[in-house]
Amino acid sequence: MRPEKTESVGFEPGRGWLDLPIVLEVAGHQLEGELVVPPQPVGMVLFAHGSGSSRLSPRNHQVAQALQQAGMATLLFDLLEEREAADRRNVFDVELLAGRLAAATEWVRKQSALARLPLGFFGASTGAAAALIAAARSPQPVSAIVSRGGRPDLAEDWLERVTAPTLLIVGGEDDQVIEMNRNALSKLQCPARLELVTGATHLFEEPGALEEVARLAVEWFNAHLGEPMDGYEG
Repeated sequence: MRPEKTESVGFEPGRGWLDLPIVLEVAGHQLEGELVVPPQPVGMVLFAHGSGSSRLSPRNHQVAQALQQAGMATLLFDLLEEREAADRRNVFDVELLAGRLAAATEWVRKQSALARLPLGFFGASTGAAAALIAAARSPQPVSAIVSRGGRPDLAEDWLERVTAPTLLIVGGEDDQVIEMNRNALSKLQCPARLELVTGATHLFEEPGALEEVARLAVEWFNAHLGEPMDGYEG
């Protein structure tokens, strides 16, 4: 049975880890997710998965676990319902995906326990384009963005409006995507960097490749998300 939609979450600061399945209702669609909050969070990172993936992506989970161990809260959620994802046009509709990420961001900002945490986006493949668009349009400040094997070319019209420091991570053997990211890097006006993971292909399946992605993401978010939230004493 699917859980009911989640209006709000409640927990006491400093009382251990929170690991909570949630359901976000967006324009009549119910999007399942997983919220994890460590005892003393330094920030909140929302994940936007790529084409053909979901909140269950083992690659995103591995990165999320590294972020959690570094003190960051994470939210992994489905950008599309299962029946929507069956239509490939939706998978590449980055404006639609950006709207879903924006709705999840609004939900986070309405949670009293999370509202004051600095906000970051982690996007993979088409989800990276959605993260860039959502950050460019967001009325709330986004402190940092990390893209893994991203398709920033799909957000080309928005790149110059992104203000959040952005890290583009690409496999060193992913030639086509490297060029897409180099082109995007030249158009970004915010602090930005391109990192190539030596020997890695698009899905970072090679030994040690995803660990390097996680290390780079932790380093980037640590540099840009700030100090632990006031009131969290761990």
